[in-house]
Amino acid sequence: MKLSLPAAGDADLWLLRQPRLGTCTGELDLTELDEAERQRAGSCRREAGRLLYSSVHIALRRLLGAYLDTGPRQLRFGRAPCPCCGEPHGRPVLEAPASPLHFSLSHSAGMALVGVSTVPIGVDVEKIPSRDTVRVCTPALHPDERGELLARPDGVGAVAFGQLWTRKEAYLKGIGTGLARDLAADYLGADSGRHPARWTLHDVPCGPRHTAAAALRDQPPGARLRVHWLPMDCLYKEKPMPLGKRDTFLGELVA
Repeated sequence: MKLSLPAAGDADLWLLRQPRLGTCTGELDLTELDEAERQRAGSCRREAGRLLYSSVHIALRRLLGAYLDTGPRQLRFGRAPCPCCGEPHGRPVLEAPASPLHFSLSHSAGMALVGVSTVPIGVDVEKIPSRDTVRVCTPALHPDERGELLARPDGVGAVAFGQLWTRKEAYLKGIGTGLARDLAADYLGADSGRHPARWTLHDVPCGPRHTAAAALRDQPPGARLRVHWLPMDCLYKEKPMPLGKRDTFLGELVA
C-alpha cells in the first residue's frame, strides 16, 4: 500500500512495540536488509536485541518504500557530512532513490520509533532510566536544565530526566552530531523559547515505560506530527505493509 508524503513541515511518527520473545506469530523477512544491516543484527548478543534491531530496520525500509512506491530492497542508505568534522558519519540519509524525505530512527528496550518528514528530523525513544543513571548523567546537562530538574518538588525525577534526555538526543540526531557534541552546549529544557534556533522539539507520548521526542528543523507554525502504532505483523513475510494510517493513528501534535 502506498503512503502519501507528509505535507511541507509535517511529520509521521511510527511507534513499534516489540512483542515478548516466543510470541511472534510470523517470520521477519531478513532478505529486505542489506549486508551491513544483517551483520549488525547478527552481532547483537541477545535474541531480544537482534529481534528489535531487525524489526526497526525492516520497518524503516517498508515505510520508506511505501512512501516512495519502491521495494524495500531497492533503498540505499548513506551518511550526511558530520557538521563537526565534515566526515561522512552525520545523519543517515537516503541515497537512492532520489527523494525529498528525511528520516530518523531510534530503539530502546522493546520500543522503536521511526520519524519521516520533508524537513530534517531527529527522533529518540528511551526506557525510563534508573536512579543510578539519572545520578550519573545529570551533571553532564546544561546548567539551566540541571537547575530545572533539581527545582522539582520530587528532585530529579526519572520521568522528567528521561523526557529531557530524549529531547536532547532527538536534537543531536537531527543536527547530525549525536552524542559527540557536548551535552551541556544546548538548552532543551522547559522554556521552548530558548531552544536552538530553527528547531522545534516535541515530546511524544509512547506508554508508561518509555519517553520519546522528535526534533524538526524549520518547521512552520501549525505544522503537524501524526503519531501511529505500527503493528508487528506488518513486518512479517508476505504481509502487506503498512496498514492504512486511519487504522494505526494514535494522535496529533501541532508545532
